[in-house]
Parts: sequence; C-alpha cells; structure tokens
Amino acid sequence: MKYWKHSLLGISAVMLAACGNGDEDAANDDAGATEEEETTESATEGGELELVYVTWDSEVASNNVMKLVLEEAGYDTTITTVEQGVMWASVASGDADAHVAGWLPDDMKYDYEQFGDEVVDLGPNLENAQTGLAVPTYMDIDSIEELDGSVVSQITGIDAGAGVVSTTEEALEEYGIDDVTVQTSFDAAMTQELATHIANEEPIVVTAWQPHWKFNTHDLKFLEDPKGIFQEDGEIRTIVREGLEEDDPVAFQILDNFYWTTDDMNAVMLYISEEGMGEEEAAQKWIDDNRETVDEWLDVQ
Repeated sequence: MKYWKHSLLGISAVMLAACGNGDEDAANDDAGATEEEETTESATEGGELELVYVTWDSEVASNNVMKLVLEEAGYDTTITTVEQGVMWASVASGDADAHVAGWLPDDMKYDYEQFGDEVVDLGPNLENAQTGLAVPTYMDIDSIEELDGSVVSQITGIDAGAGVVSTTEEALEEYGIDDVTVQTSFDAAMTQELATHIANEEPIVVTAWQPHWKFNTHDLKFLEDPKGIFQEDGEIRTIVREGLEEDDPVAFQILDNFYWTTDDMNAVMLYISEEGMGEEEAAQKWIDDNRETVDEWLDVQ
C-alpha cells in the first residue's frame, strides 16, 4: 500500500518556496507552487484495499457500496467473494483489510470465538438484523415447534458454511425434529426455489435473514423460535485487520464511519433483484440518492 504524509509534504513545499530572493525568489515561488500542486494531487490518492465477503445478496449490496465509497476517497479497492470461514481468517491473517459482514453476536459466533482476538471489531454498521426460518404467509404454521415431516421434508438453505445453516441444524436438534433435513445451496438458488414454490402456493421453509429483499418481494413470515436458537435482534459489524489504523488512518476512519439501515440495504438489493440493475450501478444509485449519508462516512478529521 502507498501512504501519503500530508503535513511533511506541505512543510517541504513551504520551505522550498522560502529559499532565495529577487528573481531567484520568484523562480523558487513557482517551483514551490508547482510542488504544492503536486502535493495536493498526491494527498488525495489512497492506497490499495481489499474487502472480502460472502455471496449473500445483503453483502453484495454493502460491499459494492463500500467499494465505490472507498474509490471516491482515492483507494484502489478490490472486493473478493469467499466462504464465511475464509472471510474471517483472511482478515485475521492480514491477507485482506476488512469485511463488513460480521453477523453477530450469534450467527457468526464460532468465527468470532476463533478469530475475534486477531481482528479489530469496529462495531455495528447495521442494527436490528434477524436470522431464522421463514415461510410464505399462506402456510398454516407459525412456530418451529410445529415443524415436522408432514409440513416439509427439507429446509431450503444456503451455503454449507453459513452461520444460519449451522444454526438451523442446531435448531432441528434442539426441537427434536428428526424427519426434516437441510438442503444447502446458495442465496440465489434459495430465492429462486422460494419464488417457484410461492407461484404454485406450495409449502416451503427457507433459511432466512433480514435485511433481505425477499421480504419486500414476497409475503413471508419468520417462524416463532420459543427456544431462542436464532438471532432476533442482532447486528452486522465491520471487522478490520490489526494494524490498519496505523497503516492507513483515513481508510480505517471511513470504515469506522460506515453505518446504514435495513431500508438502505434493502434498497440496493431491490435495485438489483427487481429493477435488473448491475451491482455497481445499484450501489451508485443508492450513493447518489443518499449523498448526505455518504459524505458523513467520508468526513475524516
């Protein structure tokens, strides 16, 4: 990464401009002015940053927004899709700079227990997140306690490494549901399966989380969870590598400033899923429509 020392460069330019007199002063003034211009231009450049994320629609939204925001601040920013465990491990090892997808305190608790002491937790970038099992509202079932093989034989899940999948397996065990299995796939396949079943008014149970655009597109409900296995009032946290604050305090501060709402994240997802926008196009539209919020993220003292 490249890091620019604003104050030292500015002082150097002033000292150069102060040397000499008469015509020599004028020449040095011109040279100093040129150097100051170059310094100003250089000071706006950032270094290279890499964010890692899992390919859930919610994280596609947040990472594309943050990529464009960091690029606006002058950073050459890469976003890389990985599995959940790799997302945490790569930030802990310093191979990646950050992720903004820490579903905590419950959904990714095992990753946090393993890597929490090796990363810097900047706190929530979104609050009131929820995970659980969801069904279409036309289904006559309201609680996980009512779930058994007569309702569905399998739950349509996402990738096997996801916290919501392991929590679903835990819930089946805790509730004594031994005739229902979890079918893992990935986010897009899960939502397609959900749409197909709803079109035919067929029963389906899916691993679910909010924010997610499917709750805006379909009439869904979370199944009640009397045992409290799933996360009802969680948050998504920003996690950065150790040393980022010292290496690049500007990038660190922008990531620390990042905070938005469920409606914000859902808006980006809906631009993609319902309006057919590309991921960066959707992110840019949200940024353009929420300039004041983005400027607050970029306000680095």
